Amino acid sequence: MNLPPLSPLKDVHTVTLFVTCMVDMLYPEVGEAVVELLEGLGLRVVFPEAQTCCGQPAYNAGYREEARALALRFLDIFGDAEVIVTPSGSCAAMVRHGYLDLLADDPQALSLARRVAERTWEFSQFLVDGLGVTDVGARFQGKIAYHDSCHLARGLGITRPPRVLLSHVRDAQLVDLPGHDECCGFGGLFAIKMPEISSAMLARKLQNIARSEADIVITCDVSCMTQINGGLSRSRMPQRAYHLAQFLAEHREW
Repeated sequence: MNLPPLSPLKDVHTVTLFVTCMVDMLYPEVGEAVVELLEGLGLRVVFPEAQTCCGQPAYNAGYREEARALALRFLDIFGDAEVIVTPSGSCAAMVRHGYLDLLADDPQALSLARRVAERTWEFSQFLVDGLGVTDVGARFQGKIAYHDSCHLARGLGITRPPRVLLSHVRDAQLVDLPGHDECCGFGGLFAIKMPEISSAMLARKLQNIARSEADIVITCDVSCMTQINGGLSRSRMPQRAYHLAQFLAEHREW
């Protein structure tokens, strides 16, 4: 089932944050950065404390019933949200596409899943395409490379919004990352089930980061950030990867 493209938003005052498992458990500063940026734009941010995993790991591993239970829980928690924003293309893709597959045999749940999917935005997409915001007042002196995470670029077709936001960072130089749209090798369970291939893909990504001569690498998924930073650290390379929201919030001047 195909969803219509998300349309620009008007008169949005409240957004509901789906923070994701990895942000909640490992990188709370990314979630805090999202809240800071959204509130800085005059929005009220609601955070349902009952939220849990969207079910993507189980779904990708073939555990459809377990994933279905989590999908139904998500719909119960977020069903009334006006706008849902998440700092993850991976989780946004699950809500926008995975749920429609999981719940295809349940007309009532499918109808709700479709409505929720049509209100779910990845963070950078929400700012640029939803609100028309391209400049959050950030400044950074250095070279920035952008890594396209797979689910964001391929699953959702989102490549422009992050670059638009980065292009408006004062004093920064946005440089080309060779193989910017090649997988970093994380891929959720892929990195666990196929570690040798995952490591080879990461090695290629590190070589391309070095070739880019960037000072930092920006991505929109903390899973990619984790994989890349692990490789950079083990290889004793000076660069580090940051989530887009964290980078923008930490370098905001106004």
